[in-house]
Amino acid sequence: MKIEKNTAVTLQFKVAEANGKTIEESKEPMVYLHGGYGNTLPKIEEALDGREPGYQVVLQLKPEDAFGLRDESLLRTLPKKQFPPGVKVGGQLEGRGDDGQVQIFNVMKIKGDTVLLDGNHPLAGKELRFTLKVTGVRVASEEEIAHQHVHGEHGHHH
Repeated sequence: MKIEKNTAVTLQFKVAEANGKTIEESKEPMVYLHGGYGNTLPKIEEALDGREPGYQVVLQLKPEDAFGLRDESLLRTLPKKQFPPGVKVGGQLEGRGDDGQVQIFNVMKIKGDTVLLDGNHPLAGKELRFTLKVTGVRVASEEEIAHQHVHGEHGHHH
């Protein structure tokens, strides 16, 4: 079966920096709903469209095609007293961006009474190499299409 809109695609993947240093490698396969639902990067969907199980590809993506360019306006320095006890470097907090939308912030540094937060994706600004292998393709269920993501094993659980 070919990968097309409304198919559930199973992948093994590896994400590395442009120099080849591995950032993440799948232990379990990843499953996503193909067809512009935002379940994976558009350039990955584009590369896999029309392909079949067994297909392998290495994609070198510029930051703007991966997790975006860094946006320095997403850096925040706030007084530590505004945070719950136990705030730690590496933690994530939900806040609001300048546009009022919910934004996830990563705790980058705690220095004295201040906390430095970064609302950029941790991989923003990086050129990345994705190594992908398609291990399965099936027709997505009506429920998966309605919910715009895959359910069940290696997919989303409600």
